[in-house]
Amino acid sequence: MLKQAENELLTRVGPEAPMGRMMRRYWLPAGILEEIAQPDGPPVRVELLGEKLVAFRDSKGRAGLLDEHCPHRRASLVLARNEDCGLRCLYHGWKIGVDGKVTEMPSEPEDSRLHGRIRTRSYPVRESGGILWAYLGPADHVPEFMPPPWAGKDVRIARIHESCNWAQSLEGAIDSSHSSALHSANIRPGGSGDKTIAVDGEDVTILTRPSTDKAPRLQVETTEYGFGYAAIRKPTSKADTHDYVRITVFVAPFFAIIPPNAHYTLNQLHVPMDDENTMFYAVAAADQLTFDTAFWHERQGARVGIDLDRNYRKIRTRENNYLQDRAAMKAGDFSGIEGVPAQDMAVQETMGTIVDRSRENLGASDIAIVHFRRLMIDAARRFEKGEPALGTAERRQPFSAIRSFEGMVPKGVDWRAVWTSGKVPAASAP
Repeated sequence: MLKQAENELLTRVGPEAPMGRMMRRYWLPAGILEEIAQPDGPPVRVELLGEKLVAFRDSKGRAGLLDEHCPHRRASLVLARNEDCGLRCLYHGWKIGVDGKVTEMPSEPEDSRLHGRIRTRSYPVRESGGILWAYLGPADHVPEFMPPPWAGKDVRIARIHESCNWAQSLEGAIDSSHSSALHSANIRPGGSGDKTIAVDGEDVTILTRPSTDKAPRLQVETTEYGFGYAAIRKPTSKADTHDYVRITVFVAPFFAIIPPNAHYTLNQLHVPMDDENTMFYAVAAADQLTFDTAFWHERQGARVGIDLDRNYRKIRTRENNYLQDRAAMKAGDFSGIEGVPAQDMAVQETMGTIVDRSRENLGASDIAIVHFRRLMIDAARRFEKGEPALGTAERRQPFSAIRSFEGMVPKGVDWRAVWTSGKVPAASAP
């Protein structure tokens, strides 16, 4: 468990908080590119690290990210006209370009000293892997942009607003043991990967694993960018000679690479909107995916107008008990909540927007959770003393070389060797 001061250090991300200051030294997801695909299209509201921003694409196709509020009288630029290479505020017609400069002030006299002098906050942006990335740190220390692991791949992206702090959202991604309980209706024994079964006369796609082991052995390896950990389970076959191993990767500050299946890799981003709200991104990537975006949104419970409102807030909430189906539970469904992300968010949100970690009772299944907390708390403290943010110093391993793993591994083979090589060597002779 953490002391209250440590919990505050871990969770607070505003501009004055140590963790917030450190997070501003990374390139951060600010939205999905398809939302600003068209030049002069509608501006999009962005909330990131407690900042209220607006993203848009101007007449020349340039992406921009500005303070949401007009520098004149602070009206929202989300409502602005996007035209003639800038956002034109509805209130008085002031126009601001992607660089933050106010280029027109129709409400001011032609000889006004304000012309050419006023600008608003603008942030550097990059476009990669279907996501708009932004840097909110010091303008004189903009780091080199490193594309995400799925850059250049075929991708499908879903996102969901989660009403809790970023850290407890991310901890669900690096907690392997909970899947054997919470997700047991969705992840079942029998092979590895997707499988279609009949449920009440309808075909349903589920995930399968070659193990019924509910208490995996966890081992952690720290890296320059975060850590990887192995959840080692007893398999349902070849248990005398093999282990079933799932390796999950944490990349600072809030990115998890989930063990892959036969069809795609799964990347999760748990982006802090502010101290008490998170935007969750689920990114499926492969050389060529066999499903479309609509299927991925349905799979993640992220269909706007069905599962979510237009701001990606869930229809299933704490107030309606996440539409939990008690009849389905009696019939064999463990949680009674539909969909893996919805299940995760239900348990995470009901902890409170910022969970009181001083009241937890942690066990062997929480090794990766403890490691994550200590790693990020120590990183924030070191950053405050003048050290680089975790993983931002000279890197020896590009994102494209970082991988997770899922599969059968012969006993006696070090999972770290499998992780770094991506290959399973033969077991050593006795």
